Amino acid sequence: MTDQPSTIEIETAPDPEFAVILMHGLGADANDFVPLVPELRLQDAPAVRFVFPNAPEIAVTANNGYVMRAWYDILSFQGINRRVDEAGIEASCGVVRDLIAQQNARGIPTEKIFLAGFSQGGAMTYSAGLTHPEKLAGLIVLSGYVPSTSVIDAAFSEANRDTPIFAAHGTADDVLPLRLGEEARDFALAHRCPVEWHTYPMPHSVCIEEIEALRDWLARQLA
Repeated sequence: MTDQPSTIEIETAPDPEFAVILMHGLGADANDFVPLVPELRLQDAPAVRFVFPNAPEIAVTANNGYVMRAWYDILSFQGINRRVDEAGIEASCGVVRDLIAQQNARGIPTEKIFLAGFSQGGAMTYSAGLTHPEKLAGLIVLSGYVPSTSVIDAAFSEANRDTPIFAAHGTADDVLPLRLGEEARDFALAHRCPVEWHTYPMPHSVCIEEIEALRDWLARQLA
């Protein structure tokens, strides 16, 4: 793989008040969701800094040990309950906390920081967001899932019980079946977290209707 910066940043206007840390999916990279920023059309909202971090390059067991960008190792793709590397999840949660701290040091408080992600990045959004010790502005989960309920339950954060969650999934997703997204939604609801849930007739991807719903949700949170 070619060398890339550890993060890519885009600001919607100078001196951002808010930040969105958006994590890519398995095998993708920080560039994957950069085109989302103009699609959200946030010109009339408070300034936002979008931070797109790169996951480390690791050997993914379930992909025959192929080295790719991943937030944690996946041991098996078999069945509805994937086997994952919980220590890797916890390590990447530490990376997310460092990214939050970097934004804090640049003047954006935690309560104005959103965590977001697609696919495995969405799994990290649930994992890092629901265990972060300080209140976040919101969680955005696109075609994601909860990779380990025990990791979250062991460190669930009361500070983020009321943090709004936007979660969306494709009904024709053949990579992460809809049931995984529904189970993640139900897990969050069982913890009394407020979830705005959307489904769309799409595969493992995003669609314009989803982006429009996210734009409306994000505008409400920024207001």
